[in-house]
Amino acid sequence: MAITAAMVKELRERTGAGMMECKGALVEANGDLDAAAEQMRISGLAKADKKSGRVAAEGVIAIESSADGKCVAMAEINCETDFVAKGDDFTGFAQSVCKAVLENSPADVEALGGLDAGGSTLEQVRQELVSKLGENIQVRRFVRHEMSNGIAGVYKHGERIGVVTEVSGKEELARDIAMHVAASRPVCIAEADVPADVLEKEKKILVAEAAESGKPAEIIEKMVEGRLRKYLAEITLVGQPFVKNPDQTVEKLLKAEDAQAHFFERYEVGEGIEKKTENFAEEVMAQVKKDS
Repeated sequence: MAITAAMVKELRERTGAGMMECKGALVEANGDLDAAAEQMRISGLAKADKKSGRVAAEGVIAIESSADGKCVAMAEINCETDFVAKGDDFTGFAQSVCKAVLENSPADVEALGGLDAGGSTLEQVRQELVSKLGENIQVRRFVRHEMSNGIAGVYKHGERIGVVTEVSGKEELARDIAMHVAASRPVCIAEADVPADVLEKEKKILVAEAAESGKPAEIIEKMVEGRLRKYLAEITLVGQPFVKNPDQTVEKLLKAEDAQAHFFERYEVGEGIEKKTENFAEEVMAQVKKDS
C-alpha cells in the first residue's frame, strides 16, 4: 500500500513522533494507521524503560492552587536537559501532574501515576512523553497542603524554586514569608521542630571543635551553648533575619503583624541528585576514536 503524506501527517499528529519514524511505522503496518500508532506506542514504552536509569536533574517546579485558596499542591518534575525543561510539552505535563495532585490527593508518586489522564494513566502519558522528547522524565516528589489555621503564601523563583507556606495574617505577609523561605532555606519553623538527630550531630561537631581550644570544661560548655544558639537561629525560620529587612528577625516580623507561621515547604529542582559531570572536549575525542 502506498504511504501518502496525509497519512504520515495524521500519524504525526496522533503520536507526536518524527516524520521518518511515522513513515517507517506505516510501511511496517501496511498503511494501517491504528496498527502503526499502537506499535509506536509499544516501542515508545520500551524506549522509556531504557531511559529510566539516566540521571534527570533538570526540570521545573509546578504549583497549583484551589479556587478558594484553601489548598495548594506543588510538584517537582525532572528531565535531563534545560532545553527540554523549557519546552511546552514538558511544562504542560508538569502542570497537569500538579493539578492531578491538587484534585486527587494521591498517597504517593506510584498512586499519582495510576490516575486517569483522559483515557490513559499519568504514568502512560509520562512514558509516551519520554519517547517523544528522547529524555528520561520523572515525577520526583509532590506535596499537597490544606490550610487550617491561616492563608496560603506561594512563591516561585523562575521555574526552579517553589515555596508554599501557611501563615495566619495578611496575604502579602504569607507571600513575603514564602519569598524569604526561597532565599534563606530554613530547615524548620522553630527550635522545637529541629529533628533530634540533626541537633545531636551538630552538637557533637561543636563539642569537638571547642575541645581543640584547650579551655576548661565549663568554658567549653558555654562556647558550645553559644554556637548552638547561633546554629539554631540560622536554620529556623523564626530565627533568621528577614530577607527584606535583615535588621528584623522573622519572629519579630510575625509578632509585629500578630501573625504565626504554621507550615512551609521548599522545593528546588535537582537538589540532592548527584549530577553526572562531563568534559565536552573529552566526550568529542571519545566519539572521534569510536568512529575512527
